[in-house]
Amino acid sequence: MSFDKQLVALYTILRKGVVRILRIWPQTLLPSIVTSVLYFAVFGNILGSRIGNFNGVPYILFVVPGLVMLAVITNAYMDVATTFFVSKFFSRNIDEILVSPTPSLIIISGYILSGVVRGTAVGILVLLVSLFFALPSIAHPLVAILFLILSSLVFALAGLINGIYAKNFDGISIVPTFVLTPFVYLGGVFYSIKSLPPSWQTVSLFNPIFYIINGFRYGFLGTSDVSPLTCVAVLLGLMLVLLGANWYFIRTGLGLRQ
Repeated sequence: MSFDKQLVALYTILRKGVVRILRIWPQTLLPSIVTSVLYFAVFGNILGSRIGNFNGVPYILFVVPGLVMLAVITNAYMDVATTFFVSKFFSRNIDEILVSPTPSLIIISGYILSGVVRGTAVGILVLLVSLFFALPSIAHPLVAILFLILSSLVFALAGLINGIYAKNFDGISIVPTFVLTPFVYLGGVFYSIKSLPPSWQTVSLFNPIFYIINGFRYGFLGTSDVSPLTCVAVLLGLMLVLLGANWYFIRTGLGLRQ
């Protein structure tokens, strides 16, 4: 397949995903905004007024990066997992894509870029919502953008693996419910691991979402529990591993054969 045709294939897969996001925006964009308003109101205003400053900043400013990342991770993951699952079991168009000469990396890129679009869009919307509750400062804008994109990429790739192997809608929801959600909440969205006992601080270092939230928080506040370079290295390592796994699954058809 020529390079021009590969671009057409990539654009077609990506366009389909983006149109779906915009067409059903009450399901893809609105829920995270409503949830974030509740988080900001409860954890930011009510609890924040009692906690006061946390790590040298008002508590609501401390939780803003974590809540943005919570929305980004969830939406990037669910977008790709759901889209691929629907393509596999309902519209069945994934069969046509797989038998075409479209390279595996182009197929993967089309789906995960759709997840990046949704994750990034929701992250920006949640950040805009936060302006009604606080005025977050952005100490390192480029770092914040880097982590926003890398986090969307990593969890879009993870969502694609879920979509490949899911046999029903329960298979789509079980991973976010029992794996993703606990990892997110234990990743430092509402607290710093420095406030934990030493043993739990060590456990937190094995949570990849901890590095995502801390890297993004560094972009906002200029402070982090670990080095930003370590956070970037963890994200890049995860991305390469997940990309290789997806390439292998798509290339060999594992989890795709009915």
